Amino acid sequence: MSAIGAVVIGRNEGARLKRCLNSLAPQVAHLVYVDSGSRDDSVNFAHSIGAHVVELDNATPFTAARARNAGYDKLMEVAECELVQFIDGDCGVEPDWIAKASAQMDANPRLGIVTGWRREIFPDNSIYNALCDVEWHRPPGPITTCGGDMMVRAAAVDDVDGFDPTVIAAEDDEFCQRVRAANWELLRIPEQMTLHDANMLHFKEWWKRAERSGHGFAQVSDLHQGYFKTEVRRVVVFGALLPVLALVGLLFSWTLLLLVVIAYGISYSRTVIGLQKEGVKAKPLLYQLSGLLSLSKIPNMIGMVRYYLRKRAGRDMRLIEYK
Repeated sequence: MSAIGAVVIGRNEGARLKRCLNSLAPQVAHLVYVDSGSRDDSVNFAHSIGAHVVELDNATPFTAARARNAGYDKLMEVAECELVQFIDGDCGVEPDWIAKASAQMDANPRLGIVTGWRREIFPDNSIYNALCDVEWHRPPGPITTCGGDMMVRAAAVDDVDGFDPTVIAAEDDEFCQRVRAANWELLRIPEQMTLHDANMLHFKEWWKRAERSGHGFAQVSDLHQGYFKTEVRRVVVFGALLPVLALVGLLFSWTLLLLVVIAYGISYSRTVIGLQKEGVKAKPLLYQLSGLLSLSKIPNMIGMVRYYLRKRAGRDMRLIEYK
């Protein structure tokens, strides 16, 4: 069996981090926690259970990619592990996940990344948590990308020089594209991997998260031409073009305004149908989730504009935090 280590990243995760580290400690030989300026007891707790701790300084903007790179470097200093489980600090890892994922890696030497199913721990606490739970569940099999919870072969990390620390959102998508380009395979297996705690209870938190997603769409599509093409096009149409046309219609043409309303109605109906196919059946939840997904194109657009303004001004790509 391959030597396995884990890298956990976090910032002010409190009890969520304790759950995460406690779930990993029995499963891996080496555990690294990377802290991005926490003001709670995260660092002390990580030390108390024997994790190797890296505290990032704030001289350089915090990003998940930067944290993962620092954790990987520390892990390789401690022990040259063949496999690395990357985990966000707000996730608890299932007791049998490491064994199942590493078995896949051992069976296929060309497998660079293995991931599974992330689920929301409290999907009923808010409509925003429920939306995350729907987003996480994706079909198993060969994949082109995955989220930040992933087991990665160290050789694949080395082949692509790790994560891009300048990418503040969708850094996992960006990383996966380079891993695929290096001729590694990516796989999602039909196994429960982690329980995530989004803890999004307020509209403004969901809005900020949607802004961050838009920033990620723009930045990663800029780095990898063609990637996120569909997402960017939808955001431009429904988050910019149609709102402008609606304003023009409101001022000058009721016919134009009606056409815009019809376009949004068609998009909303397609979203409802898509969620039904993904297994969302409860009518109130179905309609609420569809409404949020339709509305999300506006904060997505704000995030995209923020990226291009930052790029043009030559400013650092700083995190857009939602909690």
